[in-house]
Amino acid sequence: MKKTLLILLMLGAAAHAAPYIPAQGTQVIETLPRRGDPVQQELRRLRAQLNAQPNDVALATGLARRYIALGRSETDPRYLGYAQAALAPWWRLPAPPPAVRLLRATLLQSTHQFAAALADLRGVLAAEPKNAQAWLTLATVLTVQGDYANATSSCARLSSLATELITVTCIAQVGALTGRAQPSENLLALTLERNGVTAPELQVWVLTLLAEMAQRRDAATVAEQRFQQALALSPNDSYLLGAYADFLLEQKRPSRVTALLADQTRIDALLLRRALALQQQGQTTALAADIAELAARFDAAMLRGDTVHQREQARFELLRRNPAGALILARKNWAVQKEPADMRIYLDAALQAGDRAAAQPVIDWIAKNKMEDATASRLIRQLDKRT
Repeated sequence: MKKTLLILLMLGAAAHAAPYIPAQGTQVIETLPRRGDPVQQELRRLRAQLNAQPNDVALATGLARRYIALGRSETDPRYLGYAQAALAPWWRLPAPPPAVRLLRATLLQSTHQFAAALADLRGVLAAEPKNAQAWLTLATVLTVQGDYANATSSCARLSSLATELITVTCIAQVGALTGRAQPSENLLALTLERNGVTAPELQVWVLTLLAEMAQRRDAATVAEQRFQQALALSPNDSYLLGAYADFLLEQKRPSRVTALLADQTRIDALLLRRALALQQQGQTTALAADIAELAARFDAAMLRGDTVHQREQARFELLRRNPAGALILARKNWAVQKEPADMRIYLDAALQAGDRAAAQPVIDWIAKNKMEDATASRLIRQLDKRT
């Protein structure tokens, strides 16, 4: 999922099938937040207040927003669970207060419960038709699902509710996937430049989108510059780290990936990218350890019935030379979401499985929406050569 302004997050689970036993007593397993950290002290203070007043909506939603923001900045999905716990008195209500319902939609979409998230977002907008965050989140979820017409309509509603940069970013995100890639990128870059200094969270969102747009047209130098600008503002953003790692892997720069993700591997998606980098480097011993760890994590997710990471799991199956299994997962993932990364893994799995026919739904989708993606085009040409 792409992130929206401030609160829409990517969720990475770090579950294990069995307890992890370190090889040495000195090995660091996890670094806990320092009790003296002012942020942690403030969170403890707010949590204590909420414990005393568990039905205070303003207090609960304020704390949940803090947890969600921290979950992204620290690449720690546990904070999303803390956010849900803060909203516990209202979590199962059919129609909780709009502020709670918007946060619930944010947390639901992060685990790919899109139907429930959309129902909540539409409920929020029925009560508060001028809620800019709800329109923005709705547009993003619809874009992920490939409902570009309704996503564009949702973006248009922002024109009188949000800043020019937010509105243009929303519209350009859709336009870049529907045959207007270069004009959308140009407009967004110009709007960012024209707006000057803005909130760091918004700058990171826009720069990441611009970097991905440049990457899709094979403009590597431009993409690199934009990724670096975004990382300077938010070096621990998990979505940004994953996107930049994918770019580096595409550019055959694995050593940069392993350095970038050295302290980020509690997130499954980032551990996977390190493993892919190790594969490119031919680091067989370290790669075997990462494969074993990823296998344990994905097995645990499957036991829980967790299907959030099917795209990453498909890439993992390709990593361990199982294209048939990768293709099954990529097909299931494609039924849920249709971002460029979903498209690429589906095509790559079909190519490695030697199954041109299996790729046809994605090829048709690209043609129908006039989607422009250099990597996808290369994969399609390779598939065509095998027929």
